[in-house]
Amino acid sequence: MADVNTMEKKLAEYKCDTNEAISLKLVRFPEDVDDDSTTFHPEYSHQVFGDDEVAFGYKGLQIQLFYAAGNLSTLFKVKYTSKVTETFDCVEADDVEGKIREIIPAGFTCNTDDFISLLEKEANFKPFGTLLHTYTVHSEEAGELTYQIHKADVTCPGFREYHERLQTFLMWFIETASFIDADDDRWDFFLVFEKYNKDGETLYATVGYMTVYNYYVYPDKTRPRVSQMLILPPFQGEGHGAQLLEAVHRFYCSLPKVQDITAEDPSENYVKLRDYVLVKLCQGLPSFAADKLHLGFSADMIKEAQDKLKINKKHARRVYEILRLRATDMSDEDKAREYRLEVKKRLFGPYRKNQRELAKMRKCLRPEELVSHMSQMDTQTQHEELEKSYQDVVEDYRRIIERLASQA
Repeated sequence: MADVNTMEKKLAEYKCDTNEAISLKLVRFPEDVDDDSTTFHPEYSHQVFGDDEVAFGYKGLQIQLFYAAGNLSTLFKVKYTSKVTETFDCVEADDVEGKIREIIPAGFTCNTDDFISLLEKEANFKPFGTLLHTYTVHSEEAGELTYQIHKADVTCPGFREYHERLQTFLMWFIETASFIDADDDRWDFFLVFEKYNKDGETLYATVGYMTVYNYYVYPDKTRPRVSQMLILPPFQGEGHGAQLLEAVHRFYCSLPKVQDITAEDPSENYVKLRDYVLVKLCQGLPSFAADKLHLGFSADMIKEAQDKLKINKKHARRVYEILRLRATDMSDEDKAREYRLEVKKRLFGPYRKNQRELAKMRKCLRPEELVSHMSQMDTQTQHEELEKSYQDVVEDYRRIIERLASQA
């Protein structure tokens, strides 16, 4: 038994956390390759290495996935200080290289010198598609930095191969990511690039992107649905997500055949970002004027948000609640109570549905089954959950209002 425990301990030394072992890098200059400050790591690796996010069989495992900043030419290397097969017979190490090869497209190099020589071709890389929007961000170190948002599709020369390299980042930063069939011509791609100078030349670095699928709506409309959105980690927290989402929204607003704009299984962070962008767009509409907000959510708000900004009723309602909070003196008890009841009225929807379901159950369930369901829908619990939901919503709304104020 002692021998078994000793063996387990020794083998445990050959387990590596793949989130730490994988090093990602966006390389602009040859010196970036050895500069640890430019390295970033995945948030997730379970889709490649399993739920435990562990690779077995190596000590000191390093998986390097370095990308040229613009066209994303790739350097892929696996390093380790020792491998389990060198010490133990009949114990197999995970095929780390094979697992990575399954998600990165062919055409990568495993030689650092070859990769550095590819950097020289970055001057030839230009953004794909049509320029939609240009904006600047102030940096303490570099001053004003210029960014561009482009719309592309698979007909753009070289884009298909570029997209295959770009989408590999999804596996490391979106928990339920999957690759899309880019050959379907109903996909639109929106790309963010930074313009920068190198030896007197203007170059472009990839910042992030969004994919949107155009669904058909009877009889002659389309409903663009955001599928994937990622701002690469070195650029996060700088406002690029909001710039991208607003540019995409404005693009579709200009198309008469677009019904409204939705998102596929949006994350909490995406919903907060969308709230911010839609409030920013709606705050200038006449129906959302401050003197109309206290009158309640109106048909005029629904129609104007739909007609002018392709915003559906559900999203327009959230915009109204945020703008009304901004316009409400919450220190006034009566106004605060009015606001609270207005928001809770919407939040109560799912609980009201539960009550309808309970009424149906009374007619068809045996008494003991009914008791178990009634306990799940306890009125006191509902009130507590409703209050918590309200407080959470208001906290999120306040952050959006603060962000709007800081951008004013």
